[in-house]
Amino acid sequence: MTVAGTGARAGVLRTVAVVALLCPLATGCSSNESMFDDGKVHVGAKGDQPGTSFEPHDGEFNGFDITVARELLAAVDVGSPYFSGVLSKNRAANLQNGDLDLVAATFSITPQRMKPQEEGGEGLDFVGPYASTQQGILVREEDYGRYKDHDDLDGRLVCVWEGTTSAQELKSAAYEKIRTVEEEDAGYCIKALREKRVDAVSTDQLILYGFLNVERGLRVVPGIRFGEPNDYGIAMAKGHREDCERLREALRTYVNGNDWDQDFENNLPKVPKADRDEARPTPEEIDALSCRDKPSNAAVG
Repeated sequence: MTVAGTGARAGVLRTVAVVALLCPLATGCSSNESMFDDGKVHVGAKGDQPGTSFEPHDGEFNGFDITVARELLAAVDVGSPYFSGVLSKNRAANLQNGDLDLVAATFSITPQRMKPQEEGGEGLDFVGPYASTQQGILVREEDYGRYKDHDDLDGRLVCVWEGTTSAQELKSAAYEKIRTVEEEDAGYCIKALREKRVDAVSTDQLILYGFLNVERGLRVVPGIRFGEPNDYGIAMAKGHREDCERLREALRTYVNGNDWDQDFENNLPKVPKADRDEARPTPEEIDALSCRDKPSNAAVG
């Protein structure tokens, strides 16, 4: 898998990142130069999540995250973005140190991630949501009948991966009877499930349904969900607010047309229609979470 942060491109991006530190991030100001000016944008993506962000061959990415990123960048005249792999735990750091321009990797928008660094946050701007989903579980097909509600997971070993909201959710007191193990990323959890080293895998349901595109003998348990919906956004380091706003307008246009629904179904055909309808964002939700230092008071589902 191609990894972010190598070669001359990374050096150039680090220089840009240093310059961006001169911008007062708390106000979300923009640098004079747009990251789109030269038509070369480096996007971090996941490599092991079929349906959402997948790298079946070295340097070849597909999935709904990738489709959305391409659509939005095409709207700002970036015709050939460069994608490379990024681990969940490294997404924010790779943006802040300049190894990546954008991240499109089922990256959930949270107040902590939106908050400027000098206020103790991760200092990211998001364009989104472009999809929303709740956390669920994936199990082996032969075990599917055992799981109907959260209590059926008591004492079971559930695999999550580092740097995700899913891992944080299962650490809450409400789920203290569920045992968890953290792996580096999705592929390790799927392997552990197949080898019967864990009882289930837990992350966002859209990601779990995506695995069904290529993994046989596994099933999503639709009735078991955790927490509030996770809202996916395309992330960038603060200091590029005008670029963020251009992508936000492109996303509003994309979601309001017919392409969003068709692209979603093409990439994630196993997702039930009711869940697909719930995943589609509204313009108000996009405005509430895009290009801000904190969520607005607008109603967000």
